[in-house]
Amino acid sequence: MTAEHFEKRLEGNLEPTPGGSTYVDPNAIEWQDTQFEGIRIKPLYKDDEKGELTCLLKWAPGAKLPFHKHPQIEQSYVIEGSFHDHDGICRAGEYVWRKAGSMHETHSDEGCVIFAVYREPNVFFSSAGFEAK
Repeated sequence: MTAEHFEKRLEGNLEPTPGGSTYVDPNAIEWQDTQFEGIRIKPLYKDDEKGELTCLLKWAPGAKLPFHKHPQIEQSYVIEGSFHDHDGICRAGEYVWRKAGSMHETHSDEGCVIFAVYREPNVFFSSAGFEAK
């Protein structure tokens, strides 16, 4: 798209959308247990109908996320610590994304805190998503 296209789209008397932004204070959200031992979650944004989830995940040292499939792209930014799979390791300050349809198991030897974005829940052997069962 060209600059001309955007200029044309934004013509007229424009007003900001009241309530169009939702501010979230992660410090005001309690960590919640997931169905996976040693992995806790703070949901920041969730749309159950679409399956979208943006969250913080806190992994205890030695925690693992069992073998699973990503139905859509998954994006993770490591805030603290590190986690790894068969393709490599992602450390604090680093980012990894996973292709739709990819499968793996992830581990964190030292523990970590991850900012993660999901377009659909991960699919595990007998469940989907992080909800505590």
